Amino acid sequence: MTREEKSQVIDELTAQLADNTNIYLTDISGLDAATTSNLRRACFKSNIKLAVVKNTLLEKAMEASDKDFGELPTTLKGNTSVMYSETGNAPAKVIKEFRKKSEKPVLKGAFIEEAIYVGDDLLDTLVDIKSREELLGEIIGLLQSPAKNVISALKSSGGTIAGIVKTLSEREG
Repeated sequence: MTREEKSQVIDELTAQLADNTNIYLTDISGLDAATTSNLRRACFKSNIKLAVVKNTLLEKAMEASDKDFGELPTTLKGNTSVMYSETGNAPAKVIKEFRKKSEKPVLKGAFIEEAIYVGDDLLDTLVDIKSREELLGEIIGLLQSPAKNVISALKSSGGTIAGIVKTLSEREG
């Protein structure tokens, strides 16, 4: 690879790092062609982009990036594959599901919405991270529940002030 080609790859990696808020570093070395193909298919179905990268080029891209990757560059040893995803926990779910049949991929680390996770032992933690949409759904549900209580109180009491007060006081007691 010429110096110019390396520079181009670093620029492309830097752009990928800038465009994605959820980045997983994994080791998929030793997987045979069929298993690797199955992993790529699983990633595609979950809207995850999987790319095998050279550690030195990825490290230079991380340095060139505006993001603070903390300890992640220290995980760049051996073979490294990068998973990019819009959903923070999607790659972790794919990895966990895939590991039911195989020992790999091994999680080296992850960058999720500016938080750094290093080590395969954090896979379950990453699986449990809620997506932005899930959190918004929970917040909306919490905001709607008091309104639902008032509406049900209005319906059950016949709409009179005394009836509403009586129904609400019975619910709190």
